[in-house]
Amino acid sequence: MSEPRHPARVLLVDDDIELGTLLKEYLVDEGFDVLTAQDGRAALMLIETGTIDIVVLDIMMPRMNGIETLQRIRRLRDIPVIMLTAKGDDADRIAGLNLGADDYVPKPSSPGELAARLTAVLRRAGRTTGAAPETVFAGDLVMHPASRKVDWRGSPLELTGTEFSILEVLARHAGQLVSKQELSQRALGRALTPFDRRIDVHISSVRQKLGSRPDGQSWIQSVRGLGYQLLRDR
Repeated sequence: MSEPRHPARVLLVDDDIELGTLLKEYLVDEGFDVLTAQDGRAALMLIETGTIDIVVLDIMMPRMNGIETLQRIRRLRDIPVIMLTAKGDDADRIAGLNLGADDYVPKPSSPGELAARLTAVLRRAGRTTGAAPETVFAGDLVMHPASRKVDWRGSPLELTGTEFSILEVLARHAGQLVSKQELSQRALGRALTPFDRRIDVHISSVRQKLGSRPDGQSWIQSVRGLGYQLLRDR
């Protein structure tokens, strides 16, 4: 009889409390056990006193930045670390990788991408995640969050990273209405602001790639002022 899987414990270190709360909620929904810290010193205390399977570490933090925190983590324990770096900041990314970071994710990034990176790094480290199943099924739509690949009606479907994140949220709630606010938070990693049309633009692109239903309707239906719904085909 195999031992039950325990959720991988993630330590999320970021001084952005709003972002940290959003990422924690998403990762918990994905089956991870998540602890948070707002600075490097608090993170080191948790690593010294608790069981942590993987660390997500922001570089830009007060009191002790991510690079210094990573150096100290490496003295304490051999534990996978994913760095959160400012988009386009190659110097920080290279510094982190040179100090032994296992991967990096540019900010802003979608919670779905971070979850996929966590799963991939844990797998490489020989750790099981205990997370939710890696394959999402919605009729003829099959999504693989860990590899960010999609099969649609038996053939690969090419999506951008943001399109994948949005469609994944809709697929996990197929047949249900998903508000634009929830789509923005879970797929884009940020709250929806007034007059923000990014969700609508990405939805339009995904609709074109999915094509039309036999009845001529779009697979993704909109409810004006409320949100979007991925229709089931069976």
